[in-house]
Amino acid sequence: MITQTEVDGVPTLLAPNPNGPLIAGLTFRVGQADETLARAGITHLLEHLALHQFGLTDYHYNGSTGAVVTHFHTQGSPEKVTAFVNGVCAALGNLPMDRLDMEKGILRTERGSRVPGYGEPLAVWRHGAIGYGLPGHPEFGLRSVGPDDLRAWAARYFTRDNAVLWIAGDAVPAGLRLDLPGGTRQPVPPAWSALPETPAYFCGGASRIVAFDAVVRRSVAAGIYTAVLEREFFRALRQEDGLSYMATATYSPRGDDHAMVTAAADALPDKHGAVLGGFVDVLAKLRVGRIEQADLDTVCAATEETYSRADFDAARLPGAALNHLTGQPNLSTDEMRAELKAVTLADIHAVAVEAAGTALLMVPGSRGAEWAGFAAAPTHSTSAVTGRRAASRTAGDGTGLVIGPYGVTLDQPGAPVTVEYANCAALLVWPDGGRQLIGADALFVPVEPTMYGVTAADVAAIDNIVPADRHVPMPARDPESIPVPPAEQAVVPKGLRLPRWYEALGLLFFGILALPLLLLIVVQGILIVTGDADDPDSWLFMGVLLGLTAGVAWPIVALLRRLRRPLRR
Repeated sequence: MITQTEVDGVPTLLAPNPNGPLIAGLTFRVGQADETLARAGITHLLEHLALHQFGLTDYHYNGSTGAVVTHFHTQGSPEKVTAFVNGVCAALGNLPMDRLDMEKGILRTERGSRVPGYGEPLAVWRHGAIGYGLPGHPEFGLRSVGPDDLRAWAARYFTRDNAVLWIAGDAVPAGLRLDLPGGTRQPVPPAWSALPETPAYFCGGASRIVAFDAVVRRSVAAGIYTAVLEREFFRALRQEDGLSYMATATYSPRGDDHAMVTAAADALPDKHGAVLGGFVDVLAKLRVGRIEQADLDTVCAATEETYSRADFDAARLPGAALNHLTGQPNLSTDEMRAELKAVTLADIHAVAVEAAGTALLMVPGSRGAEWAGFAAAPTHSTSAVTGRRAASRTAGDGTGLVIGPYGVTLDQPGAPVTVEYANCAALLVWPDGGRQLIGADALFVPVEPTMYGVTAADVAAIDNIVPADRHVPMPARDPESIPVPPAEQAVVPKGLRLPRWYEALGLLFFGILALPLLLLIVVQGILIVTGDADDPDSWLFMGVLLGLTAGVAWPIVALLRRLRRPLRR
């Protein structure tokens, strides 16, 4: 069982780890959800700086920054565990700021080499650009966070009152000290949704994954529902229809009274529709209560088996630390068994209904999901600001930027996008004058002087109104990457592009052929009027001249008009 003691004022959780190594972790109640978009990455950066001193040690150690907690953990001999934990505490009080730029570069490389998963877009579409949505956004803070910011962050969050030590072993190693400053236990950030209604869906673009997540109340029944859901997905999409290789579902406590249920299945491009249909069918099947008792019995038996493992309590120490830091109960194994035994099909059905009501679905490509009862997640705003309108520099575009005292609106026909200054999560600032406002709902408005009639005064007004701690200085852009209006160029039908020398050649042909014919027409007309050429052949000759002139001049004039009338690409 898990027991609790204390080391230097820090709650310490202990659990035996038979036949396993000594493992220890120091967990703080701070994560990505505590940051702002403009300072995103500060916790991750601090974690890297605190671990730098250990370099190429001969024992395993690591750190991780999650949504609401940050872990430092290691395994090895008691002496090595003591050296690690003591060293982390010392580093948190005296971060190696000489490594700041180096670690920022490492983190940018890490982010750039990471293959995006389905969790990031789900987080952004559900939670926007604040709180639990931040794991899906770039770590913009790496561009502006300085030594003072890091010291203030450490003083607020990395304290003994905001920490839990956990040890998979029989006792606290001798000499282990937690030399941390005093502070305050930090509450879990509130969850905010960018979705006006659920169930909802969004298009995953080039992703080959069908995925969904849902918010449910924390319970043993919710965990069992997730395992039943995974069995249904695997059976329907892989075993029976052979549509997916991966069909998985996970249950993750969020830190408050709720948890996230996340599921995903992969698909080849020509199977997107079939996988989406099968995915939705499984969710609907559980929602209406078509749950097999055999599945429930199998999942409960497998869960009971994990409870019986000798290292079960040791394995759940990180979760127990999260519960302790967030004020959630840590049940004993016997209490968990009793709750597991009490789970019924009706309980699983109730969770399925709850999950269906809060579901967010990611569909591959540009497919819709209205047919399945999912509303499209918003891609534009429901209101616009008033102010000065800067028209688009693209002829006939019909869009513009409205820059007002309370925000900026990208005024598009039928689909305005507005970011109010009060809800601006970040303002990206480029040296060339370009700006981008990102709202709390993750919608963004680009302010590009090259694309709209934006003045230097407009840009200065935006910079002055948006608080300085929301500014994100961006590196200078390659001139080729600065957006410009589409170049207007002359084109002719069927994709044929004529060079300018065709125009000169047309004029030359007009001069050589059409002008002499016109001269002959004038001379012949004079002869007919004066009576010097009044026979029928003269009139026939005149008709021939007029026909030839029209035949030569008309295509040349048409060509010149085409060249003089540019068409937008």
